[in-house]
Amino acid sequence: MDSYIDLLKILLPELLITHFDLTGHRTDGDTLHLHFEEKLNTPREFSSSLIIAYGFHKEITIQDFPVRGKKVFLHIKRRRWLNKQSKQVVQRDWNLVAQGTRMTAEFAAFLKALGQY
Repeated sequence: MDSYIDLLKILLPELLITHFDLTGHRTDGDTLHLHFEEKLNTPREFSSSLIIAYGFHKEITIQDFPVRGKKVFLHIKRRRWLNKQSKQVVQRDWNLVAQGTRMTAEFAAFLKALGQY
């Protein structure tokens, strides 16, 4: 396995590294932008149906834990899948964003816990 993947598993949510490919990164001053696309693996929940990749949803941007003093923004593109039998567009149900925020669920829980002290 690539050493940068091992490093990313430490810094980012494992779900993100397992199911998405890092497609790019850039640093703008004190901000780090990481770009991800969902891998082309057929979702298990649709294994009983004949589905094909059908493009991407609109990219979402969420904020994650700061790294070495830099704000971190994750730019994530999720795949759409077409069920060839029913002609319905389907997708995995990802719970990457904490409800009511633009942050990862882990980062939102961390901030919520800080506010309790």
